[in-house]
Amino acid sequence: MALAFSPDADREFDRIVRRYPNRRAALIPTLVLADRQFGYLSREAMEYVAKRLELPSAWVLSTATFYTLLRKRPTGRFHLQVCVNVACYLKGADQLGDHLKKRLGIGFGEVTPDGLFSLEGVQCLAACGTAPVIQVNDAYHEDMTLDKVDALIESLRTAPADGGAAAGPGGAR
Repeated sequence: MALAFSPDADREFDRIVRRYPNRRAALIPTLVLADRQFGYLSREAMEYVAKRLELPSAWVLSTATFYTLLRKRPTGRFHLQVCVNVACYLKGADQLGDHLKKRLGIGFGEVTPDGLFSLEGVQCLAACGTAPVIQVNDAYHEDMTLDKVDALIESLRTAPADGGAAAGPGGAR
């Protein structure tokens, strides 16, 4: 079965395209939409975007693979991104990352067998003043400690299916 935007995503696609002077300018917002719609950007999803925008596949593939904010593989229900840039590193992000790897039984770039968690080390979440920072899906958790990480993981494990607990301990932005 070929990929296709849902009716809501299709309307959003039309809104995005109308906002830009040409279709190439709409590429990144459309890739974000496709990432959200399909869960990640498979090669098929990137080719679908290229076709919808009437752009060469090479442009879409090169853009999608350049930006780390666009997922190129499936992630868990809760995608944990640990900032490993300088400010967070100096305040213990490496220990947080190691702790999460042990606690979840996965490494960076992996998903737990139950599909609940995925883990990634990322460069700069732009919250240096409140380092170390972990982003869970779209929620920031700042001034993290090992105890806050443990409480966060427990709150996520028991979160309702709508993901309402993503804010959890550590505060959300």
